Amino acid sequence: MSVTVRPVEQGDFFAWYGLFASYADFYQQPLTDDRAMRAWAWLNSDEYSVRGLVAVDDESGDIVGIAHVRPFERPLSGGIGLYLDDLYVREDERGKGVGKALIHAVTQQASERGYNVVRWVTAEDNETARKLYDELAEKTQWVTYDISVG
Repeated sequence: MSVTVRPVEQGDFFAWYGLFASYADFYQQPLTDDRAMRAWAWLNSDEYSVRGLVAVDDESGDIVGIAHVRPFERPLSGGIGLYLDDLYVREDERGKGVGKALIHAVTQQASERGYNVVRWVTAEDNETARKLYDELAEKTQWVTYDISVG
């Protein structure tokens, strides 16, 4: 499969929404309309740093994958990184290079901007995705913690 990765556009809303809802379901976080509309607004606003990418099947024109990224400062390294918040590929298109194309596009963006790392986290049991991630990136020693506020 050949895909083109490009920034998300206003006309992508319904395709993006379908993939984002599937991503939310995958992580057992059912998507409310309020959260979906907030995320979409963030992706399309200069007030927020998060941006979206879509992978478009070159043959059908269908959007088959999404990624959301945002820069983050790295005081200890003195650099800036690009954080990959969300990556999702339509289930019937997995294993065809879509995820790899999205990650390469994110890495290219980081390189073009002079950033010094691309970083993301995934669930320990996300074995399918982790096979790809292990191929493309180095698993780190860091453990993630969250404190829910509010």
